[in-house]
Amino acid sequence: MKGFIKENFWGVLLSAALGVAAHFLAPKVPYINGVILAFLLAIVIGNIWPLGQAFKKGVSFSSATLLEFAIIFLAFSISFQSIAILGWQKFLFVLIIVIFSLVATLLIAKRMNREDSTSWLVGFGTAICGSSAIAALAPVISKNKEDAGIAIAVVNLLGSVGMILLPFTLKAIFEDDGNVGFIIGATLQSVGNVAGAGYGLSQEIGDSALTVKLARVALLTPAVIFFSFMANRSQESSEKQSISFKLPYYLWVFILITIVNSVLIIPAEILDILKSIGKIFLTISMAAIGLKVSFKTLWESGKIAVGFGTIIFLIQIVASIGLILVF
Repeated sequence: MKGFIKENFWGVLLSAALGVAAHFLAPKVPYINGVILAFLLAIVIGNIWPLGQAFKKGVSFSSATLLEFAIIFLAFSISFQSIAILGWQKFLFVLIIVIFSLVATLLIAKRMNREDSTSWLVGFGTAICGSSAIAALAPVISKNKEDAGIAIAVVNLLGSVGMILLPFTLKAIFEDDGNVGFIIGATLQSVGNVAGAGYGLSQEIGDSALTVKLARVALLTPAVIFFSFMANRSQESSEKQSISFKLPYYLWVFILITIVNSVLIIPAEILDILKSIGKIFLTISMAAIGLKVSFKTLWESGKIAVGFGTIIFLIQIVASIGLILVF
């Protein structure tokens, strides 16, 4: 325990300090809440002042493990009753958007002569659930671990930019918070991005967005099977590859808490405390993620993948908005 504290202390302290500063500064900054402001402050600091070795492990802990804890606590906002409220129509919309995004990834990659595992992983991560989806698909279609690393970096960059720009753009287009929450949940890459963007606007939008995101996560297994089949068929590979996936533990816990929250009556006072803890963890972890964003590194290592991912992301957003406007 002493070793853990010694290794992580300064990085966690810096992330927490930025989170606290953002919390108190947010009321003075129009249209931005503490979660988004923590992320923005950290990006500026991280790119101006490179982190020293003493900070790195603590920042990594805060950006990964603490974010997982945040998502677990935020699950107390979700129940199957709230998922049922989503309705079969919007669940069908989610399915259509996911399939459309996966097919677009394959077709555009072929058109751009980018039929490589990096592009496919970026598209798949954008369509489903960010880094987790990439980790699930990578062993199936890629033999090079660097491909997965670049794809994860690109998807996290796009998700971070989307987390800042998308919520305010949608609020300018839609008056209905339910539509805003749906599009955020149906398009942003990771659960953390969805939570940051949704709860950055309101509790209601955050709950709606996470519910939709849970529906996307539920499609991970069939999506891995479908996409790996199509990708391998496109490659005309003669090698038979096994299909497997591993859902991160925190998403299993998220689902378990959702089940418990659906069948048991938890006092409102306790739920409020648990959700508040989740928001505190989320703010700190967003600061840590911001500290790790290096625009220079991403541009040098994956600028083509960034362009490809941006196209898929925009297609996904347009498809989501189109379904809402038409139906």
